[in-house]
Amino acid sequence: MANKMRVYELAKKHGMPAKEMVKFLNDEFGLDIKSHMSSVSGENLEIINEYFKEEKEDKNKKDDTANKDLEKGHKNEKKAKKPSMKNNKKIQDFIDDVDELDDYDDELVITKEKFTKSNKNTKQKKSDQAKGFLNEDFNKVKKNRKKKTKKSKGTKTINQSNNNKDKNSKIEIPEVINVGQFAEKIGESANAIIGKLIQLGIMAGLNDPIDFEQAELVAIDFGKEISLEQEYSAVEEQEIDLDYEDKESDLITRAPVVSVMGHVDHGKTSILDRIRDSHVTRGEAGGITQHIGAYCVNLDAGAITFLDTPGHEAFTEMRMRGAQSTDIAILVVAADDGVMPQTVEAINHAKAANIPIVVAVNKCDKEEADPNRVKQELMEYGLVSEDWGGDTITVNVSAKTGQGIDELLEMVLLVAEMKELKANPNRNAVGLIIEAQLDKARGPVATVLVQKGTLHEGDYVLTGSSSGRIRAMFDSKGEQIKEAGPSIPVQILGLSDVAEAGDKLFAVEDEKIARSYAAKASEQKREERLMAKGASLEELSGEATEGKLKDLNIIVKTDVKGTVDAVSQSLIKLSNDEVKVTVVAGAVGGITESDVLLAQASNAIIIGFNVRPTQGAMERAKDNNIEIRTYSVIYEAIEDVEKAIKGMLDPEFSEEILGRAEVRDTFKVPSVGTIAGVMVTNGTIPRRAKIRLLRDNVVIFDGDISSMKRFKDDAKELASGYEGGIGLNRFNDIKVGDEMEAYEIVEKERI
Repeated sequence: MANKMRVYELAKKHGMPAKEMVKFLNDEFGLDIKSHMSSVSGENLEIINEYFKEEKEDKNKKDDTANKDLEKGHKNEKKAKKPSMKNNKKIQDFIDDVDELDDYDDELVITKEKFTKSNKNTKQKKSDQAKGFLNEDFNKVKKNRKKKTKKSKGTKTINQSNNNKDKNSKIEIPEVINVGQFAEKIGESANAIIGKLIQLGIMAGLNDPIDFEQAELVAIDFGKEISLEQEYSAVEEQEIDLDYEDKESDLITRAPVVSVMGHVDHGKTSILDRIRDSHVTRGEAGGITQHIGAYCVNLDAGAITFLDTPGHEAFTEMRMRGAQSTDIAILVVAADDGVMPQTVEAINHAKAANIPIVVAVNKCDKEEADPNRVKQELMEYGLVSEDWGGDTITVNVSAKTGQGIDELLEMVLLVAEMKELKANPNRNAVGLIIEAQLDKARGPVATVLVQKGTLHEGDYVLTGSSSGRIRAMFDSKGEQIKEAGPSIPVQILGLSDVAEAGDKLFAVEDEKIARSYAAKASEQKREERLMAKGASLEELSGEATEGKLKDLNIIVKTDVKGTVDAVSQSLIKLSNDEVKVTVVAGAVGGITESDVLLAQASNAIIIGFNVRPTQGAMERAKDNNIEIRTYSVIYEAIEDVEKAIKGMLDPEFSEEILGRAEVRDTFKVPSVGTIAGVMVTNGTIPRRAKIRLLRDNVVIFDGDISSMKRFKDDAKELASGYEGGIGLNRFNDIKVGDEMEAYEIVEKERI
């Protein structure tokens, strides 16, 4: 049987980019090649290889002919350049002249030596008086030089003073400024400023803020005049597009940015460690270290930047703010464990961000490893391995032995090549804040991934409501650098405040522009939070009535896998010609903050069956107006969604969560049953409220409270931070670690 070869392998064999090979095969040979992962086999492969072989032979023949002509030309050139006898005579005359000059130089040297010796003897005969005159003259020269230097310095100081005087009103500072920045503004040392502040009874370090009144007192001591910086909007005065599109001709290829995601203990960190051990030692610059949250790895075929984010939650939060942080996602799945809940979440978040996924099936060195089972499970989520006829690249790896790591990196570079990742390095930088923190010694520190342009030390930058000038910049190895281009992660110092992860960073020409944009961004962010609007069935119902509703995105969380499929299919069937219902994600387990983030990013509502949201998820959903609806009967959810689509939803009652308590201990009381010893962790637990018992955020019991005690006395309610005993009506299966959630049904007005 004839050989079979993938297009990217064929391209590599014949030294052609994969994308060009796809186009070449379609145009020249009329083949229906869809992507670089398509295969060519049989007679077609033989014809293509023969074509490239003939091309190579023709090229070699042409090269040989060209080389012969070149050699012939060299011989003729040498022949033409051979000097005649006449020229030889001129050259010999020139050499004789040079020899004469050498002899003349030798005579000069001898004469010089005699003169020096004679002069030395003369000097020795100088009188002490002559020596005194010489010393006196030397001292005069030295003294005059000092005066001149001092005068020069004085002139410079006077000029600087005059400049400051001219700029009098220009020494402007904001209402609050760091000590270091203030020292730089007025041209004094930071230590001197700190000393003056201590004299005034103000204990402030280099990175501590001081207000305008405090700064004015210090400035007066130094004879400086300062004024409060005038507020103005550079945005209103001149429209500056900080993130403009670059011309195609200015773009060059950049390194891909990769995130590694997957379930806990499936080997994400181990794979990164293996890449570090096998490749970073070979690279001259960059590498994986723990200095900052992004690392650069240099390979023979190109560079790759890895983002070490806290996972898909931070990944989606960045996307939610409009920041595309990642080009490619590596999904790590353990061959002995298979697809797990966090694996599914990672797939959903990567799909929501619309980035390609490369699957790394890890732990293939184990005896119980079954990569085919992993591929089978991934098919349920739309990831079909390329060797099974799909377009998802799947590589079997072992972080322990290093098996498949090189192939994995090669596949990442291949996907990057197909995406044609480019950026313009010759412009003001645009970057992304990966993480930020406040360092006691260095002040606000931010890790930035440069996306466009080149970031330089000394640039004025702004990000969100923070601005400043870059005082220092460090690479992923912790070494100080002066500039960083596209796809390079760096750590910067000099921001006025701690930046927010996911915000974009812009380099600008002027400090005032930076402050102006930062102030406007702060105000805009505050307004967005106040006007934050999530999706709810009531609002969707109103939109349907007005004929605006087009898409309804839903996230489904249930207690068992079978219910996920049943609910998802039932909801999708509600789609009609005007409204499309899409189940963005469906999984087993409680509703977490990750689900709320995904709902916020995709403008979806969350529907739960026999599951409850975590406390963090509820708080985040409330802050961002994301609706979470929980049901115990499937048809009730279907009915609500159907009414929303038709614009007839009539919500009359809603559920209000009153408080939560954690079961710390259990007591069996004869003729009463099991009593739970609880600690109220949030809100209050009234005796009259309805109560749910949650185990891993799945509802075990939903009913009434039979008894409530505080020590030995009956209680009407338990407040947050207090302990007590709670008995459930006709239910005794209570375990330590369970949670109790108190709620009540209240009437809700339709807005």
